[in-house]
Parts: sequence; C-alpha cells; structure tokens
Amino acid sequence: MTNRKVLTIVGALLASMLITGCASVPLDVPKTASSALIDTDATSLAKSSASWRVADPTRNGFYPLVQGFDAFGARLVLIDRAERSIDVQYFLMKADLAGLVFAGKLMQAAERGVRVRFLLDDIFTSVDDEALTFLSQHPNIELRIFNPISRRGLPALNYVGNFKLANRRMHNKSFTVDNQIAIVGGRNIAEEYFQLDTTGEFIDFDMLAAGPVVKDISASFDTYWNHELAVPMSVLSDVKDAEKMDARHSKLEAEMQKSGESIYGEAVNTELMQNIFGGQVAPFFADARTIVDDPQKLLEKVSPDHQIVAKAIAEALRNAEEEIIIYTPYFIPGKAGMELIENVRAKGVRIVLITNSLASNNHTPVHSAYSSYRKRLLVAGVELYEARADAAQVILDDGSKELEQLTLHTKGIIIDRRYTFVGSLNLDPRSIDINTEMGVMIDSTDLGTVLAENSEKRVPTIAYQLKLDDKNKISWHATIDGREVVETKEPLTSGWRRFQAWFLKIAPEKQL
Repeated sequence: MTNRKVLTIVGALLASMLITGCASVPLDVPKTASSALIDTDATSLAKSSASWRVADPTRNGFYPLVQGFDAFGARLVLIDRAERSIDVQYFLMKADLAGLVFAGKLMQAAERGVRVRFLLDDIFTSVDDEALTFLSQHPNIELRIFNPISRRGLPALNYVGNFKLANRRMHNKSFTVDNQIAIVGGRNIAEEYFQLDTTGEFIDFDMLAAGPVVKDISASFDTYWNHELAVPMSVLSDVKDAEKMDARHSKLEAEMQKSGESIYGEAVNTELMQNIFGGQVAPFFADARTIVDDPQKLLEKVSPDHQIVAKAIAEALRNAEEEIIIYTPYFIPGKAGMELIENVRAKGVRIVLITNSLASNNHTPVHSAYSSYRKRLLVAGVELYEARADAAQVILDDGSKELEQLTLHTKGIIIDRRYTFVGSLNLDPRSIDINTEMGVMIDSTDLGTVLAENSEKRVPTIAYQLKLDDKNKISWHATIDGREVVETKEPLTSGWRRFQAWFLKIAPEKQL
C-alpha cells in the first residue's frame, strides 16, 4: 500500500471520527412533565417535621450536617422513611461505595412504591449508562440526565464539538423526601464527601431543612426536572443486549446489597442521627429563602440577568455591617469581586476568607488564578486562610480514620452572625457566569452565632493564615502540634507542583 493510500485512509478515519464524535443530543424528546407531590401531610416525615418544629411550627427548622458520615446517614434515614416521593438533584455521582449504597436504598424505596425522580448532570458523573439504565428501568424510578453529551462517537470530541453548550453545567445539589424534609449544601454522591474514602477527605457542609422552605426547594427541582435540557435516560441509553443487561443488573444488585450491609447500620446509627430523628435535638428556627438560577441560564449568553444566586450574595455582602465569614473551595473574585470586597472593607466590616491552599486544591488552574489576588486581599485587610492538606485528621472528632489529605469543599457564608448562606455556589467565574447554582439564605442569629464561633475555633487548627511581611512577601502561619510554624513558600508542595501552578496562570480565568 502506498503512502498516499495510507494517508487517504487515515484522513478518512479522522474525518469519520470528527463527524461521529461531534454528535449532539436532540432536546425535543418526548417526556412527561411532573411536579412535587403536595398531598404528603399525612406522611410520617410530615409528622416528624411538625414535631421537630413544635416550638415554632410556622417557621423553618434547620440543623447543620458538618461531619460527612452524619450527612450520609441523614440521607439514608430519610430514604428509609420515605412514603410518597424522593427528589434527587446532583452535579455528580460516582460508582463507588457511596454511590452503590445510595442507589441501593433508592431501589428499596421504589420497591415500597415511593416515586423517585433522579436528576444528574452529565459531565462528571462516572456511573456508566448501563447502571443508570438499570435504575431508570424500575417503574417507580425516573432518571434524567441534565445537558447530556451524545453517546455516539467519542465523548471528548462530542464535548469539544458542542463546547458552547457542553461547557455549561447544572451544579445544583438538593435532596428532598415526601416534600417535607430536604438537604441542601455542597456534597455530591461520592465517597470523599462522606468520610468513606480513607485516602482523603472533603471538608463539606450540608443543611437539614424542614418547614415552608422545603416547598421552595421542591419548586426549584421541578423547574429543572421539566426543562428541555433534562433528558430521560431511556432516550440516551443505547444498551440493546438484554442478556448482558440482566447479568449486569444481577451483579449491581449484589454489589448494592453487599455495600449496604457493610456501612448502612453504622451510618444511620451515629449519635447525631439518633438524636435528630429521635427528637432529642432542637432545630434552629428561622425564616429563609431559596435562591436559584434559572436553568435557561445555560442556553443564553452569559449576562448579569442570569446571575441570580451570585447577585443575591453580592447584595447580602454589600449590606453587611460588622463581619463576613466566607468558605469557598475556589475563589477567583475578578475585578468586580475585588472592588466589592474593598468597598465592604472600607466600611470597617471584618472579612474572613477560608479557601484551599495549592496543596489542598484539587484544581490547580483555579489556584493559579486565585493566587494573583492574594496580596491585594491582604492589603485590603482580609483575614485570609488556606486549608492545610495534612490536617485531615483534625476534622474527625473521634479519630476513627487515618486520612491522607484534606480538601476544602464547603460553600458557605455567614454575615453579621445572622445570615447564613449554604448551597452549591463557588466564588469563581464558572459558578457565577457559566454554571447554574442554588442555595438557601437563612436568617437566624442563633445559627449564625454558633457557626461563626465554631469557625473561629476550627479554622486555625486546619488552615494556614496568610500574612505580608516587611518585604511585601506572603508567609503562611499555623500552630501545628502546639508549635508555631511559618512557611515562606506554598506549604506542602513540591517544586514541580509550584511550577505547574505558575505555568497554568495562562489558563483563561473566565473559564475557571
């Protein structure tokens, strides 16, 4: 075969790959609209909610889920107690222990006749289509994929070929049972969020909610569920080998059952779970509002009109009078964000910012962009902390696991020890401009004070405080095992990692 023929064949193959690899998903697919069930006041969870809030039944009840294992246990307990419906919305789910147990419990609820609606974003969900199809084939489970990438051809080429839309993601996270009790926050469904992965731990935060705000969370879910970008899994699945599917189903069922037996009892029987669902923990009573981006944001040109969550947060920050405490894993303020911070500081408002260090950050390009703002933040008087990657053990109260690395994933803001925002929003261009986000703003001095006081105690034990020296150089300060430690370069990083962070400053900030 001549070189020319070889080149012709290779060229034809590449062209074929590009053509098939740039396929898109039709969005005008048939699907049935549905809404949250409203006739659930006779369920056991409705009675539990009323009992939990008996001291102030007209207001919402909230309780923070700080430890990952408690957050996992809360979800499992609620699934067990579901009688009518479960609505699940997450940015990602993994085919690991957490995913298997979670899916197994949803299957058990569906077997009891509970309606399950499961909405997942597509890009970082690693559960394969066969497993998702298995779930969606249950008559009481409907699974939809939000803004899916075509299953024809190569996924990477499909992503690049449809970058304008594929780059826009649903980052929302909510979990609602019987339209009576909900969990919102930063956690996805994967081991690292729930203290099930001993190689590391994501410091994260959820809020258990009951009361009128749950109906707003359900309404938010309905908006996304019925949007044109929510595509039924049955449309996407190209699995046609029935024998192969049956074998896979049997294997998945066995895996879910085995995984569930190994950790389920431990997760649902933590002291906090026993106290909350045994009525021994009083909630924080508060007014609250759900803040959510319109899913249409993903189909429109980026503009301030669609930055609903970010604009609400910015307004709350501008109205702060005394103190702001910000937890964000990824912080890239941009010009407008820096000006807002400097204006708030000019009013004398204390600002404490906790984010990831280079060593603890799981997205190096984000750190590269953020690092350019550190000196300006310090000059403005911001109290800046970066998580210590080697402080994972500190976050476990009982010291039951040996964890290797800590990563901050909490998205929360406390304003004047009164207003607490918890949700999915990172303070970076991707959350503000590109993805959709949601969260709840809670008005409670009691809750805000407790969270702020806990932050003051905990942050110095898990983070470095950054300071400027006389030569305008950044140094990192921490107390470790009772000893004062000062670092003059990015702590716990190699020269290669620091070179990567420097080099990746070329990454476009607006995409991070």
